[in-house]
Amino acid sequence: MYQTHKIYIQEDMVLADLIIENPSLLLLMEFFAIDDVINDDTVESICKKNNINLSVFLTFANLYNGFNPNRKDINTNNIDVRTVIKFLKKTHLFYIHDKYPEVHKYIKQLYKKQDKEVIERIELFFNDYFNEVLEHLRYEEEVAFPYFCKLLGDESKISDANFSVNEYREHHTDIETKLSDLKNLLIKHIALKGDFPLKRKIIQSLFELENDLIIHSMIEEHILLPLVEELEKNKNFG
Repeated sequence: MYQTHKIYIQEDMVLADLIIENPSLLLLMEFFAIDDVINDDTVESICKKNNINLSVFLTFANLYNGFNPNRKDINTNNIDVRTVIKFLKKTHLFYIHDKYPEVHKYIKQLYKKQDKEVIERIELFFNDYFNEVLEHLRYEEEVAFPYFCKLLGDESKISDANFSVNEYREHHTDIETKLSDLKNLLIKHIALKGDFPLKRKIIQSLFELENDLIIHSMIEEHILLPLVEELEKNKNFG
């Protein structure tokens, strides 16, 4: 949401320059646990230093720069499933321990000056929405990801599994879509007079959350699911 130029990221580009053009790439660094000095290192160099799958990094980085992956362009042989799952688990921590508390804190502050009933409705809407997000994340952590990891094991065939990628696809929902209702409500219909800075912070946080949830869903739909389908075929299952 911050990018000024739509740059297609390649391995020989300097990561610091890319971050200056699009600060949301800082989230990408956080999710990949890149917290050392990056100097003027290239993307390829950073990935080597941090033992990150280059193909995964480039694919995800370009998502953050606004380039949606086309399934036919995803080479499943070059993308590591474990790296994808590890990344998605990091995003879960971000949603639960960073963005949700941030938005909730701002909403709570509105009670000081605003009509209690109005803020209660906003808070209830957001809490109900985030409970749906938590349910989605729990399903991934407790059901889907363990199954995917099982497929990565040494078994030559998984014939007794009671779960498949098709079941995951049916359960998968676009957890970012309901945020639009809350954003529209705050932008179009609620003034929050005397609290515009708080209103701005809430809306900006919701945009950031929505943007990352969209990327999260795209990673699952266009990258993780095709990879798992390949794993199931290789295990003669599904």
